Amino acid sequence: MISYETSQNMISLLPVGSLRSERVFLSDALGRVLAEDIIADEDYPTHPTSAMDGYAMIHADFAEYKALAILGDNPAGADEVASVENGICIKTFTGSLMPEGSDTLIPIENVTAKEGVIVIDKPVAHGFAVRPIGESYRKDEVLIPCGTTVTFAQIGVLAGINRVMVRVVQRPRVSIIATGSEILDIGESARNVGQIRSSNSYTLQALVTQLGGECLQMGIVGDDKSAIMERFDEALRSSDIVVSTGGVSVGDYDFVKHIVPKLGAEVIFKGVNIKPGQHDMVAQRGSKFIISLPGFAYSSTVTFILYVAPLMGRMMGRANPYEPIEATLKVPFAKRSNKSEFTACNLSFEDGRYWVDFEGKKTGSSAILTNLLGNAALMICGEDDGDLEEGTLVRVIKL
Repeated sequence: MISYETSQNMISLLPVGSLRSERVFLSDALGRVLAEDIIADEDYPTHPTSAMDGYAMIHADFAEYKALAILGDNPAGADEVASVENGICIKTFTGSLMPEGSDTLIPIENVTAKEGVIVIDKPVAHGFAVRPIGESYRKDEVLIPCGTTVTFAQIGVLAGINRVMVRVVQRPRVSIIATGSEILDIGESARNVGQIRSSNSYTLQALVTQLGGECLQMGIVGDDKSAIMERFDEALRSSDIVVSTGGVSVGDYDFVKHIVPKLGAEVIFKGVNIKPGQHDMVAQRGSKFIISLPGFAYSSTVTFILYVAPLMGRMMGRANPYEPIEATLKVPFAKRSNKSEFTACNLSFEDGRYWVDFEGKKTGSSAILTNLLGNAALMICGEDDGDLEEGTLVRVIKL
């Protein structure tokens, strides 16, 4: 078996081709990755604009007049706006263009208005409550760089510059196939006590969606070679990555590891010295990838995070979404094997640093998916690591 580090290097070197993009309506862009720089085509605002409700005036008039005549109103969006001269003001509202000749807006709260004039109660500084030209951005400024994930803030800015459509990176399409005659879909009635619910399909679909991909559920296929091959071939035609669970170990009914090469796929690696998930397999056919994971729920989830997630990230021009961080052990840790281990832990942030403990985490097989509930993370121990003392710095995959 190859080492975990070698397997990660091999994943990072797989050719994923150039980024593919598509244009979508702004309302459909949330969570997508931009495939273009968003550049301002004009200054904003294009003219000095009022930031409050008040009276537009000439600042020098504070020294000359105790009261100013009100020339009229200037509502937001008005077609025509009168000019301001010395000794007069125009009532101006939030968002209105400042009248020509004015340079300051005195708020309504700072004056007393009566009989067509305002009496200045409290002067303000020059330029008060006036948005200057280009306050938000300047023409040709890069507002949002290519590669940004679109959130509510980007949606607002894009709407503000009248972008009806936006170019985004195409979502990688990921097919999920669960193999095994013992697998039972949710909602089905069990025929015998030996059947297992297909949690993997739904766990991995949730991860695909959370990472920004498009998931295709290919259902459950029993331990039948021809049926498995047919399902894999169908999945390869309709997706970028085919993810399967089960059938890669050393049992008599573990057919997937034999079928993948017969599909014309080149096996990149088969077997990694990790716990859990040592029997995972990565293969490639043309521009498509097959990643076959173990059947146990915890194993398949961990190995998806280790191998599918970084590949999806590269297809979208993103960094590995699960890049390890550094944390400190609150308690000692006893290593269980000579493999690279990925142990469920609790992750907390206190006193400016991350901490790891294992309270409530169960030890046992690689089927205990409940260990990933709560504020869970995966602590990484390398092949050469032994038992770790309290206070040791460790690498952690934050989930």
